[in-house]
Amino acid sequence: MGRNLQNGERLRPVDLARGHGLSTQAVRNYEEAGILPAAGRTPHGYRTYTSLHAGALRAFLALVPGHGHQTATSIMRAVNEGAAEEAFRLIDESHAQLLDDRRTLQAVESALRDLAPTTAASEPGVGSEPAAVAGPGGTFIGPLAGKLGIRPATLRKWERAGLVRPRRDPLTGYRVYDEADVRDARLAHQLRRGGYLLEQIAPLIAQVRAAGGLEPLEAALCDWRGRLSARGRAMLTGAAELEAYLRERG
Repeated sequence: MGRNLQNGERLRPVDLARGHGLSTQAVRNYEEAGILPAAGRTPHGYRTYTSLHAGALRAFLALVPGHGHQTATSIMRAVNEGAAEEAFRLIDESHAQLLDDRRTLQAVESALRDLAPTTAASEPGVGSEPAAVAGPGGTFIGPLAGKLGIRPATLRKWERAGLVRPRRDPLTGYRVYDEADVRDARLAHQLRRGGYLLEQIAPLIAQVRAAGGLEPLEAALCDWRGRLSARGRAMLTGAAELEAYLRERG
């Protein structure tokens, strides 16, 4: 906040708000949500805050970039309710998710390195008849969805968005996913987990199909790595501010 607050100094909502570019209503909302400890009251009923509230606000705002608003709220509420162990559990879960996201990125990079060039011969021609059976490497929608841990409806949505292009079994009408389709589905799944929208993924997969190479995804992967690093660093900043708040609470 830019002020050397003493423990006994009284602060108005506007004093807390100004230092962080917030509205006074936001400060009141944070108190009502349990992010800040309950405010004191003047004889006339006006809220008063102290350096403890300022520390809580700093901790919350520092936690949000690394953990997200909802988790940061839950962490602060747990601390203010005296349930520090629950706060630590929530923090551990965020770190575990970040580690899982890093492993997901590594898996995507590994999968891309192993991609075989997609040639015109691997794509059915216009007017050509699809095979009557799935054939080597072919799979149907249920098993593929199960393998990816998603619903068949998600694969159908991805098909409408152009992310996968399964052929149809002429005898049953079922979708059949060949090796290239499975690859595209895996890439779409991983990129979705990385936070990319369908409209962002579709051109990447289209370029991979057309070019038979990995270059189109390099920029996306670089951005993904950068966001993971920024999130990790934000968690460190949030931890430092939360530790300062815990010390002040005693």
